[in-house]
Amino acid sequence: MPKAAPWFAGAAAIVLADQLVKWVALSQLRPGEPVAVTGFFNLVLVFNRGAAFSFLADAPGWQRPFFIAVALIAAAIVSWLLWRYPARRLLCAGLALILGGALGNLWDRVAYGHVIDFLDFHAMGWHWPAFNIADSAISVGAGLLIAESFLRKD
Repeated sequence: MPKAAPWFAGAAAIVLADQLVKWVALSQLRPGEPVAVTGFFNLVLVFNRGAAFSFLADAPGWQRPFFIAVALIAAAIVSWLLWRYPARRLLCAGLALILGGALGNLWDRVAYGHVIDFLDFHAMGWHWPAFNIADSAISVGAGLLIAESFLRKD
């Protein structure tokens, strides 16, 4: 475990940063009211009951326990991989980002019943679905895993 401890600490830092920024968003923003930051970026408080891109957000309620279970299973698998391969730096960096992001969004689902999103990028009237720090960590982590799969020779 000591060799994997820095990776778990990194995941915990992602969870803390994610929750801190979400707390600020909840205290400063009103749901659905965008605050323009630049010509292509807004802050807008959105509550997502679904998964990525609001997938299954309109389902009748079964999605919350389903996504909680998926996050717990994923966290267990990722934790095992971090413990098993702590010397594989790129792999573990990606896994730590994914673990931190998954736990940050899991916290939201358990505490609030939905995930708190607030970052809104847009161009020419088209808006990327709102997302948060945890979502960003998961996406970057997945990118690192893909890169690692191409760079690893064995």
